[in-house]
Formats: sequence, structure tokens, C-alpha cells
Amino acid sequence: MPPPILTLKNIHLSFGSTPLIEGAEFAVQPGARICLVGRNGSGKSTLLKIAAGIIEPDEGERFIKPGTTVRYMHQEPDLSAYTNLGDYVSGGLEGADDGYRLHYLLDALGLDGKADPKTISGGESRRAALARALAPEPDLLMLDEPTNHLDLPIIEWLEEELAAYKGALILISHDRRFLSKLTRETIWVDRGETRQINKGFGAFEDWRDNFLEQESLDRHKLSRKIEREQHWVVHGVSGRRKRNVRRLKELGNLRSTKRGEKQSVGKANISVTEGQTSGKLVAKLEHVSKAFGERLIIDDFSIRIARGDRVGILGPNGSGKTTLLKLIMGQLEPDDGTIKLGTNLQPLILDQKREGLDPNTTLKDALTGGGGDSVMVGDIQKHVVGYMKDFLFLPEQQRTPISRLSGGERARLELARGLRLPSNLLILDEPTNDLDLETLDLLQELIADYKGTVLLVSHDRDFLDRTVNSVIAYEGDAKWQEYAGGYSDMIAQRGYGVKADVKPGQKSTGGRKEKPQQSKPKLSYKHKFAMETLPKTMAALETEIAAHNAKLADPNYYIKDPDGFTKTIEDLDKAQTKMEKCDEEWLELELLREEAGQ
Repeated sequence: MPPPILTLKNIHLSFGSTPLIEGAEFAVQPGARICLVGRNGSGKSTLLKIAAGIIEPDEGERFIKPGTTVRYMHQEPDLSAYTNLGDYVSGGLEGADDGYRLHYLLDALGLDGKADPKTISGGESRRAALARALAPEPDLLMLDEPTNHLDLPIIEWLEEELAAYKGALILISHDRRFLSKLTRETIWVDRGETRQINKGFGAFEDWRDNFLEQESLDRHKLSRKIEREQHWVVHGVSGRRKRNVRRLKELGNLRSTKRGEKQSVGKANISVTEGQTSGKLVAKLEHVSKAFGERLIIDDFSIRIARGDRVGILGPNGSGKTTLLKLIMGQLEPDDGTIKLGTNLQPLILDQKREGLDPNTTLKDALTGGGGDSVMVGDIQKHVVGYMKDFLFLPEQQRTPISRLSGGERARLELARGLRLPSNLLILDEPTNDLDLETLDLLQELIADYKGTVLLVSHDRDFLDRTVNSVIAYEGDAKWQEYAGGYSDMIAQRGYGVKADVKPGQKSTGGRKEKPQQSKPKLSYKHKFAMETLPKTMAALETEIAAHNAKLADPNYYIKDPDGFTKTIEDLDKAQTKMEKCDEEWLELELLREEAGQ
């Protein structure tokens, strides 16, 4: 095995009196594919900066093999010293051979090399930082959340680019699918330490859960052993003094071990305040079209959204996802077609831009509205510190300005501010940005348990597969199409993922465009399995419904057994509801089979 190109040994770093990293270490071999994972605030970004030579540790050794080129992608790059994006990106070529990749990267990432850094968005500056890091094809590439604020076409392009990259790679990301495809080693930053497994991210979560379970078991055994020794000290029969002294010393060591344990960080207590029940119909769009000037955004789109639906909206940046959301919510009037909204709707919008957060206000004031120490969560009054703890904020952070919070902390704050309000229609616009994997899991559970309707805009393929039951996908040329299932089901039906939209200056037919040619949808294994099993389920339900009706046909049934009569009514209602759902699912499958020609 060749010697490592980067080694970290016994790294320690504290902020003030608070230790963040204690004894972390790892080595990077040539061509390694490593993901660095851990909770928000665990120190993984700081450790990556130490590895990149940007931050000096308080203690420990960093060795980089002489002649190794290293590039690090900053999450919040500073472009103020450059006159245009091209100059900034080419600045990354220092020490590299040539700049043949510059134009290719700028084009692939949708950047204008002549653009003034003062006029670009935060997303564009992050894409410029990515291009700067990729340009020289370094020996070691370090990327911190590279997929944040990227759309799916660029994420999938980046996957292909990194898969073909020959150097060593260290990744920090919340995108499970991205990590699973690109990594072969995992370094877990946990309670200041590093734990490494020689497997990619796909194997990490099961390994982590087993580790924490064993750790909990060992902690329980230690507590029981301390209890037994304490009982001996108080009640045991005195033996030899030498033996007693030894056991007392061992008890002291056990107590010292117990005191030195680092408990794993708890989970956020995320819950949603549900409002009144909405009508069965949430929104119905029929032949809706919308244009801004000469640009057509939505062309002849129809959909019916019912209470309890979980709908994902997919498309490249600039395709019109926000416009489609506003049409569905009734915030925009269509140019053509009709929109009907349901009754008793209480929408709650959680926006990725977090425009409601004043960077100069404190965490406490952002939650309380600037007055008092209490937060109204629905109709319940809670102390602000207790509510902060539910979202993993420390009590001492209540006077921290928003500007000093990390991206993950700002994301959790936006969730805390929004979820305290009652709702029955939850609109999530890129909710996964900056959240750690554990918080993503809790958000996924929240969506699953939510009794209302969910509209979700996201570029996170794994999160979409876990949360939605249908997807509205951009087809190109202002056309949108609904597909049953999540992102993977959509690919199985139409044969491809999300493609980039036509860029300004590229050939376009203009005006109201003809519907593009699409490949026929395909039946996935999930659909075929449902077509095989549904008839049996429906037959069993028919038998059950007939049995319940036979019982209820007896005119003396209620007199003889009133409790049994009530239960039969309830069971009949449940069976009929299940049968209605089965009928709807079978009809959808039949339509899909017909379109697929199978």
C-alpha cells in the first residue's frame, strides 16, 4: 500500500473553554473516497478545514506529502477581491498545469465568467467555489456540502465528474444518495473523536446504530457493576483489609469511568402543530397555463390534490417550480384554465431562503417575536428555553445573533419558527439544505405522521423517495407531468431523471410549444407486485364486507348485542374505506399498464 498523502494525528481544538475536537485522527491514501459524517455542530467542517490547512489545531500533527496539490471548497466563499467570476475560478489554477477546464466547468455549472461577483446570488457564488476547486484536478479534493442549493441536473453531473476524478476525495454532505454512490470509506466525527470504517456511506448507518446500541448496553452494564460494588461497600462482610482496599480502589475507577463518559447528542423533538381538518379537495387545476411576458412557464397542466396527499415538485432551477406552487396555492392567477381551492386550508410555508430571519436579531427574539420568555406552540404556551432544547439549541444560545448561527442551526431555527403555527397544508421549499442526517430522519417521520397535505420542492432524491406518494416533474418546454410514487418510481416510468432546461441563447421554438416526445412509462417491480396482490386483497375485503352486511341484516342484532352491532358498523366502515383505496389504486395501475403497452 502506498504511503498516505495526508495524515492527521491526535488533533485537539477548543473554542474558548469548550473542547470541540479531542484526539481526532485519520489518513488519506491516494485515490481514496472518504465521507466525513456527523451531527451538526460535531466539528466535521472544522476538522476538514484543519485537514486543508485553513485552521491550526491547538494540538496534534498534520502531515501533507510534499508536492501534493490540495483544493478545498468553501461553503461561503469570498469573491470580493475579483472583478469577475472567470478570474475567481482561474485563481484556483495556481500550482496546476493549465486552464483548459475553465470554460467547460463554467458552462456545466451554468455560470457567466464575465459576471460581477457583487451582483450574483449565494447559489452562484457556491457554484463558482465548486468550479474553482475542480478546475486544477488536484491530488486531494475536499468538498463541504457541495450539493447544497444545486439543482438535480447539476448534482447528477457532479456525481459523474467526481466518479471519473482520479485523485483522493473527502466529502461532507447530507445527500445520502450522493454519498452512497461516491464513497468507499466513512469517518464518523462523534463527540470530538473520529471512528473510521472501510466501507462507503451505504453501510455506515447500520454500523452506527449497532455501535450506539452496544455502547448503551456497555453503559448499562457499567452502572449495574457500580451498584453491586456500592452495595458491597455498605453491606458486605469485611474480609482482608488488603482485599477491601483493592475493591474500593476499583470502585473509584469505575465511578471515574462513568463520569468520563460522553453521552451521544439527543435527537431534536420536532413536532408539527396541526390545524383544523381541511376539505377532502385541496386543489384542482384544469388546463392551467401561465406565462411571464414572452416566456411560457406552465402549459396546459391539470392535477387534483386531495387531503393527505404528499406531492413532490421536481425540475431544474428556473423551470418554474415556485410559479407552479403559487398557482396551486391560489397566490397567482392563471392566464388560461381554472383553479379550484379546497375549504378550511391553513397553509404553512417553510422557505429555503429563510428570508424571515433578521441576521441582527437574537435566537430568543426570533422565536418569541421580540417579547417575553414564552413561545406559543399552537394553543400551548412553552418557555422559550424549553422550546429551544426541543430543536437542540443550548440555553446559553438564546442571546446569540442569527448571523452567528451555522447553516444547520439556521435551518433548525426556521423549522422551530414555522412548526409552532397550526396548519393543514405544509409547503416545504428545499427543507433538506444544511440539515444533518438525523434531523432529516425526524423531518421524514414528521411528514409521514402529518394528517394534512404536503407539497415538497426538493432536489434530494433519497428524501423524495422516503416522503412523497406522487411527483410533479418538469418535462421541458413548459410541460409538467404527474407520476405515481417517488423519484425512483418516476425514473422507472419515464426512463430518465431531471434534465437541464434550455439555457438562454440556445435554440428554442418559442411561444406555446408542442408536447415533446416522451418515452413510454414502464411498470416498476413495485407496480407489477401490486397488480398481482391487489385482486387477492380486494377479494378478501369483499368477503369481509359481505359477512358484516349479513350480520347487520338481522333486525334483532342490535337488541341482542349492542356492543357487537357498533363494532360491526365500525369494521364495515374500515373495510369499505380500504376497498375504495384499492379500487383507486387498481384503476391507476390499469391506466399506467395501458400507457406502458404491457
